[in-house]
Formats: sequence, structure tokens, C-alpha cells
Amino acid sequence: MPRLTTIRITRSHKLAAAVLVAAGSVTAVAATGGQSDARPVEARSSVAVQPVAAAGVPTAKDAAKKAAEETAAKKAAATREATAEKDAAEKDRTEKQAANRSTERKAAPKQYKNNLDGWIRESLDIMEKKNIPGSYEGLHRNIMRESSGDPNAVNDWDINARNGVPSKGLLQVIQPTFDAYHVSGTPKKLTDPVANITAAANYAADRYGSIDNVDSAY
Repeated sequence: MPRLTTIRITRSHKLAAAVLVAAGSVTAVAATGGQSDARPVEARSSVAVQPVAAAGVPTAKDAAKKAAEETAAKKAAATREATAEKDAAEKDRTEKQAANRSTERKAAPKQYKNNLDGWIRESLDIMEKKNIPGSYEGLHRNIMRESSGDPNAVNDWDINARNGVPSKGLLQVIQPTFDAYHVSGTPKKLTDPVANITAAANYAADRYGSIDNVDSAY
């Protein structure tokens, strides 16, 4: 009986020891494997995180490029604005010059020659403004008959001369008739060529409808 008891205890101890050894080996392997697996995970984690962090931060080269682009854009905008202002100023200057030239042309009086042709043409322009009928031909024809184109011609022999009011000027007008039919805007002088013509044309229009209708003494 005592031997059998000893053998059982010994076997139990052996079995227990074997179990402990096996358990220890498994623990050691697990521990070793855990350490082995942990290192690559740590390594993989650092490799994966580094690029993500770098990708979100602009480099100095990127910043310089962006600054250069912004500077170029501002310069281009300033150039466009300056060009637009220059074009606007040039357009305004051109328009003002054109307006000034137009004003000068309107303000400058029409020039007439100081001869019979010029006197007739100036008279016709005044007659047109005053709605007095008559043509170049009608005026010229009567002038040549009455005075031969001499603005200082004086008739000192007809009835008017005998009555103290001689006919004078290109169209041989007497002073009372000149005063009554004088056209405003012309000199109040009987022998002034333009004043004499326009007054005579105004009188003829009133008496005969137009100087063109006069073919003899009137």
C-alpha cells in the first residue's frame, strides 16, 4: 500500500510538471510571437502616418509658386486697368477735340468776297434767313441795269433827285424806302452794298412778289 501511494503521487507530479512545462512553452511562444508581430505593426503605422502628415502641409516651393502666380495676376490686372484708363482718356480727348472743332466751325462766320459776287451771295444768305424771295440771277440782272455794279452810284437827274431824295447804291434805292425796308442784321447805311441789296429785295418782294419779277425801274 505505501508504494502504490508513492507511485500515484509521482505520476501526478510528473503529469503536473508536464502540463506546466507545456503551458510555459506556449506562453513563451505567444510572448515571442506578440513581440515579433508588434514591431512590424509599429513600423507600418509610422510609414503610413508620415506621408499623410506631409501631404497636408504646403512646401516652400509651393508657397513661392503661389505667391508668384498672385503677383503675376495682380500685375496683369493693373496693366489692364491702366490700359483701359488710357483708352478712356484718349477717347475723351478725341471727342473733346472733335467737339471743339465743330464749335469752331459753327462759330466761324462765313467769308464773302468784297466784290459784286460776294455782296450778292451774302445778301442771298440773309434773305433766306429772313424769308425774302429772290435769286442770284434776279439780283444781278437788276443791279447791272440800275448801277452797273457800282455801290456808290447816285442818280441826280430823275424825279427823286429833283425832290431832294436821289436814288443811291447798287439797286438805286431812295433813303425813305431804305429806312422802311431795311433788313435787320445789315448796316443802316444806304450805300452799303449788302444793306442796299437786301432792302431793295425786301421792297420788291412787298410790291412785286420778288426781285426776280422786276425788269425795269421800280
